[in-house]
Amino acid sequence: MTEHATFDEMWGRDAALRRPYRAIESWFSAEDPARLRRKAREAEDLFRLTGITFNVYGQSEARERLIPFDIVPRVIAAREWDRLSRGIEQRVRAINAFLHDIYHRQEILRAGRVPVEAVARNAAFLPQMIGVDPPGGVYTHIVGTDLVRTGEDEFYVLEDNARTPSGVSYMLENRETMLHMFPELFMQTRVRPVSSYPSMLHRSLCACAPSGVSGRPVVGVLTPGSYNSAYYEHSFLADKMGVELVEGHDLRVVDGRLAMRTTQGYRAIDVLYRRVDDDWIDPLNFNPDSALGVPGLMDVYRAGRLTLANAPGTGIADDKAIYSYMPEIVEFYTGEKAILKNVPTWRCAEPEALAYVLDNLSKLVVKEVHGSGGYGMLIGPTASKKEIAAFRDKLKARPGNYIAQPTLALSTVPIFTRAGLAPRHVDLRPFVLVSPEGVSITPGGLTRVALKKGSLVVNSSQGGGTKDTWVLEE
Repeated sequence: MTEHATFDEMWGRDAALRRPYRAIESWFSAEDPARLRRKAREAEDLFRLTGITFNVYGQSEARERLIPFDIVPRVIAAREWDRLSRGIEQRVRAINAFLHDIYHRQEILRAGRVPVEAVARNAAFLPQMIGVDPPGGVYTHIVGTDLVRTGEDEFYVLEDNARTPSGVSYMLENRETMLHMFPELFMQTRVRPVSSYPSMLHRSLCACAPSGVSGRPVVGVLTPGSYNSAYYEHSFLADKMGVELVEGHDLRVVDGRLAMRTTQGYRAIDVLYRRVDDDWIDPLNFNPDSALGVPGLMDVYRAGRLTLANAPGTGIADDKAIYSYMPEIVEFYTGEKAILKNVPTWRCAEPEALAYVLDNLSKLVVKEVHGSGGYGMLIGPTASKKEIAAFRDKLKARPGNYIAQPTLALSTVPIFTRAGLAPRHVDLRPFVLVSPEGVSITPGGLTRVALKKGSLVVNSSQGGGTKDTWVLEE
């Protein structure tokens, strides 16, 4: 796939302005560059004032950083978005069906569509979830599906974030910032709104409350604390939903229910939106050294007296080795071919695939099966000979820990630089809500952009930035 020329979402492949970007190009051409530079600085000041930061682990300088924000929106046509939405919904429904199946009858394993060892030997598979029915039958209440584009009608799913996907607060703040700075743009262009996400999230979580809950369900957001990289988002979402932000030490099991400490004593919680990983949520059932979770929480959950969003054990569905089977998973549970394609993937645990990857390291992207955030990966075309040699040794030592993929020619969109507009590579993370009432996809999502010229790494932890994502009305 590296042989294809890069597709530019504003100018296409033949330097002809694409219809979705006509209003943006017209606006930008009429703007004074000095005003735009002032606006870019103003946006940075707004983010700093609001406290929109993320934490960087393992860096001695500047533990908290601002995520760079680019003022030129990414624009997606209504027709393009409708196709993406259908593909995302199909995929999310298949993931939920897969999770129910592997923790119950395991029919997909018996049918041989996914190898037994891919699940049984996977650290993300939780035996504690076998036979457990989550309230409403929902495992993945919140999903962040990472998409990349390589052509006019070519989209690929890069990753399924089914555990604790982050970034939605940046999507909302990016839109709020653009509305504040460039209201005239929104008067000229009909853009689908995203501001209802917090209320939709709250409604979706309430719809997943355990049976027997009378009245309005009590919802809480569980955070690991202020040192977590996504703490800003945890507090932001709790505030916008009007629910309590809690840490493990605020919670305990009281009379068979999970309860949070309040000034009037302990109050039972019906739905816990947890931003703490599986291994840390309950020291009695998982890591005994955890100070982030609640002893006995899993017992309350298994008894059907609590909804955990997302359900424990969902990580098996976004594991990068399982990802390679997603076309089969979609077809097995929906009876349809996948609308959105997977990136071709070599599973290094397989001897033939490993041999190919070792012979072609300089051309491939190699990722840890359980990795995230851009850490622990090799981008062959930009790596030095020394880096490739070191990675070769790691790959030989633990081949089952890695998958490899071709280096995609990610699409580019314009960013604002001192020299004017310049193309940079992007991906897209739409946010999906799942409840017994249905699947809801916020129009747009978080566009992450590689701010360095030629870079393909968009993660904020690796120097990437973000921009507002516009889905146009018809």
